[in-house]
Amino acid sequence: MPSTWYDAVVVGAGFGGLATALELARRGARVALCESLNYPGGCASTFQRGGHAFESGATLFSGFEPHQLFGRWIRELALPVTVDWLDPVVELRTPTARLAVHRDRARFVESLCALPGAPAPAVRRLFALQARVAGALWPLFDDPTLLPPLDPRALLRHAGRALHYPPLLRWLGRPLGAVLEHLGLASFTPLRTYLDALCQITVQCSAAEAEAPFALAAMDYYWRGTGHVRGRIGQLARALAGAVEAQGGTVLLANRVKAVTPVPGGWSVTARRGELRARHVVANVLPRSLSRLLDVPLDRLPRLDRLSRAVESGWGAAMHYLVVRAPAGAHGQAHHLELVQDASAPFIEGNHLFMSISGEADAGRAPPGHRTVTVSTHVPLTTLSQLPAEAQRGYVERIQARMGQGLRRLAPEWVAGLTHAMTASPRTYQRFTQRDGGAVGGVPRRAGLANYRHLGPFQVRDGLWLVGDSVFPGQSTLATAVGGVRTAASIASRR
Repeated sequence: MPSTWYDAVVVGAGFGGLATALELARRGARVALCESLNYPGGCASTFQRGGHAFESGATLFSGFEPHQLFGRWIRELALPVTVDWLDPVVELRTPTARLAVHRDRARFVESLCALPGAPAPAVRRLFALQARVAGALWPLFDDPTLLPPLDPRALLRHAGRALHYPPLLRWLGRPLGAVLEHLGLASFTPLRTYLDALCQITVQCSAAEAEAPFALAAMDYYWRGTGHVRGRIGQLARALAGAVEAQGGTVLLANRVKAVTPVPGGWSVTARRGELRARHVVANVLPRSLSRLLDVPLDRLPRLDRLSRAVESGWGAAMHYLVVRAPAGAHGQAHHLELVQDASAPFIEGNHLFMSISGEADAGRAPPGHRTVTVSTHVPLTTLSQLPAEAQRGYVERIQARMGQGLRRLAPEWVAGLTHAMTASPRTYQRFTQRDGGAVGGVPRRAGLANYRHLGPFQVRDGLWLVGDSVFPGQSTLATAVGGVRTAASIASRR
């Protein structure tokens, strides 16, 4: 029998788990954080292969402004993290055009308006509406106390913000595509291409499908404290894990959790290094993984089952991890490219690539004069699951070939000096991140009022909580961290 009980055991050191553990520890709770891998961060981590350091998946974070969550933590906890502010933040490339997304929002909007054939007044109306919606929703991320669970003070603050919310109401349950139709922008190809690319990596579906308020808020992503963590993305995850320990918490890396079982007074967590007991367990895993830890079929957990099916209607990741000689004349900053081979085809399966290139200041990532490059594309989990094993292999190989074609076609300067290449299927991605099935991005936020069914912390059973990108607010590293903070607040209120 364990000699001590924890107030909470957190399973999984992705950013939802890290944030939950840190917030609980800061509130004085006795907390343990268990992670299967020997490094924290989950889908936003850095791993080593062949003497090189690669970002596993996520490479660009928001939330670094001083008033935002990550910015506050860096300042208040003296985290050893330096953020580089990139300009442009991202460059979109197609066979016929290049569009730089600058840090100055107005400059970007005017660059769209200056394109040949641009319906400039309609573009400005779209971004005026978008600014109002983003202005209503982003403060909920900047100040997590505005999210459920709500206390009387938070409700009063919402009442004071009531005039910010009406722009959302007209578009609840409707797709961003309907907004574009309403404004006469559906046929403006450069804008549609940009929005499809942005929506695919933020709300995990096309602009035509995306729930409008979610998508309109996501359009502000590049202007909401988005930056590059100098060195590697895993530096932030390691800093947060260190902060958990500095606040009195226990971090147990390379400690895979095998089972979660109810016991009198709480829960037993069976892990590689032994048993832990706690009054609360917070699972930073996907719904199907939690079902396995509980040894309870999903059909006996209806809410979890619905959530699992929503996740599995989404995406896995196919990846290229590259080491390249920096081309002549390349600037020293890290930078990010979005490559779209065919704007009329779905932005998946190698047609749409997100490419992140390390900078000269990212020491230890690659040999001198070289850069590491992470390239990702979405793979439909439903398509993959319906194929037999041998056919899955051929399907992924065709996607990988299309990715290579896109790199050579749209970013030739970054593959001409290729010195090392490693590919990853969703199955490989699962090994790097411990994500069930190699799933990425959580639940696609396709239009519908069901998106608003669960807007607070997700409690599966009494004392058993789910955090991460599959539950609200989800959909980005910042959002998963905010969700962890609110879950910690719920637990703290019950202690």
